[in-house]
Amino acid sequence: MILRLFLILAALVAALPAAAQSTNIVPRLEAEGPVPTGGGSVELAIVFETSPGWHGYWLNPGEAGLPLNIEWDLPEGAQIGQLRFPTPTKLEAFGLVNYVYKDDHAILTTLTLPAIDSGTVPIRGHGTWLACTDKICVPEKGSFSVVIPVGEGADHSDRFDQYRRALPRPLAGAATYEVDDRRVSIAIPLPASITVTEPEFFVGQNGVIDYAAPQSFRRKGDQLIADLQVKDPAKTDFGTVEGVMALGPGQALSFTARPGSVPSGGDSIGTFAMSAVALALGGALLGGLLLNLMPCVFPVLAMKAVHLARAGGDAREARRDALGYTVGAVLGTASLGGLLLLIRAGGSAAGWAFQLQDPRTIFLLLLLATAITANLAGLFRLPTLGGNLETSGSVGAGAVAAFVATPCAGPFLGAALGTALVLPTVAAIGVFAMLGLGLAIPFIMIAFVPALRAKLPRPGPWMVKLQRGLAIPMGLSALAALWLLWRLAGDTALIAGIAAMAGLVFFLWMGSRRPGLGRVALAVGVGLAIAGAVFLPDRPSTEAAIPDFAEPWSEDAVAAAREEGRPVFVYFTADWCLTCKVNERTAIKRQATLDAFEDADVAVFVGDWTDGDPAITRFLEGMQRAAVPVYLWYASGREAEELPQVITQDMLVERAQSSARKTSLPPT
Repeated sequence: MILRLFLILAALVAALPAAAQSTNIVPRLEAEGPVPTGGGSVELAIVFETSPGWHGYWLNPGEAGLPLNIEWDLPEGAQIGQLRFPTPTKLEAFGLVNYVYKDDHAILTTLTLPAIDSGTVPIRGHGTWLACTDKICVPEKGSFSVVIPVGEGADHSDRFDQYRRALPRPLAGAATYEVDDRRVSIAIPLPASITVTEPEFFVGQNGVIDYAAPQSFRRKGDQLIADLQVKDPAKTDFGTVEGVMALGPGQALSFTARPGSVPSGGDSIGTFAMSAVALALGGALLGGLLLNLMPCVFPVLAMKAVHLARAGGDAREARRDALGYTVGAVLGTASLGGLLLLIRAGGSAAGWAFQLQDPRTIFLLLLLATAITANLAGLFRLPTLGGNLETSGSVGAGAVAAFVATPCAGPFLGAALGTALVLPTVAAIGVFAMLGLGLAIPFIMIAFVPALRAKLPRPGPWMVKLQRGLAIPMGLSALAALWLLWRLAGDTALIAGIAAMAGLVFFLWMGSRRPGLGRVALAVGVGLAIAGAVFLPDRPSTEAAIPDFAEPWSEDAVAAAREEGRPVFVYFTADWCLTCKVNERTAIKRQATLDAFEDADVAVFVGDWTDGDPAITRFLEGMQRAAVPVYLWYASGREAEELPQVITQDMLVERAQSSARKTSLPPT
């Protein structure tokens, strides 16, 4: 408290007239676009450029620091909205916990203006803030301004879309809190299907929680609960508690909690008993072992076992080969797991086999599966699988097995890898590495247990027949990759995939017949992989997530359907919105609703706001709505009717039937 008073006094002193000085956090004011001539709103952004090593503060700075303070100089009749802050980070220094921004950041607000015929509108602000390093704090001040054209002007929506993505998503559902002695528990509605990796609560007001006390989190059904230590047990009449709940890197929800009941029990998040880690490791090991029976992995394992048999039982060579295969498999799965964790740390929602959402990776997998199939069919020899017993070849075979195993799903893997995503990084990498060890166990047993190796059939013609037979499941895996490529990237990608398969097989076959063409075949394979990475899209079409009874939302699509005289139903949803999912299950995706929509020729559009689609964000802001769900019903020839956030099947059916009756009435 004394430190906070000292900082406030320092800020007041800094506000007195003084010689010009450079600031460590430099503000500038931006406008998203021009001011409408008939009056209206425009988004403003106060962008703070932060010098390396310095940081500024959130709306609630924490135990020390000062919040941003702005005085506006506005034209007559203009109004400025509430400041909207991006999600902060926690900084612990000298035993104090603060909520800060260490990098450049933008704070948004909405400017509303009366009708203006033409010209420009000057907007000016005067701000004071605190800039700190890990050693010193400097109260700073500055002015910022922007001149906004009226009617026509540059549109900076793309830049503002990036600013909006840094904001926490507002949660429309009811959040509650309950105080019990020295603990306050806050519950927010969140579907159980949403993964929470690194939860953290940022309280929006001072005097509620002990900032330095540990925070614990648990899941109970469709609720995320934070158990926190109160600041002062004698002062627990908080009224409402505002804050931001970070779910993981790049994912956060803002909410207001009111007094109410909070469920007890549930599963803890963020702290893991050794038993949970052990179960995850064991599940990954067993799941990796069972993956060897999958059609995409079994041919690789079987061919390596065959080559062990062909080696004539040399124990030393067999063990060296098995260890090389194990190293390749473990490094392969651990590397994929590490890459997955990095992607999630960047704010993207991804899961195991995340790379299969990228058509370019599918294209590479298609080429690899095709080459292995051609090898098994006898068209050529792939050294990694069919060469001599060399450690380098065995490591490569293990890595190939790890890569081709990712499209396969087996028992025990779901729970083990799901747990890995919320474990600490070292433990998570260990789970992924254990998956690779499970893949290698059969090969290790054959190499290190002489009795098992002795049971392998002696080399003979059966080996060739087995090899040809193994080409069938691997060929099916190649066809599955081709189908997935078509689903993700369309007909053009399908044609390109077929052509690439044919070209690769032809040049590999020619390379095996003419030794001089071997390098040409290798160059063709590399060239095809590079071409796929360059020309194929890096992400699938978003239309794949849209239900078959609906279309992706856009303002143009809705306008076109209304022009045709059709009734229109629009719903904005998000995967993390519990209310949205309940409404979809109980009201929208019901057969009676869909039948009524079909009878009335209702055009249904879905706006998925899970990833903060900028176009949806702008539309919601235009409606002065900051959260989903939002439901709009456009009766034929009428403006939108906004439905309640909790809708029922009868509500939708009645509107559809009313539209159908009006359509069937004879003209008068």
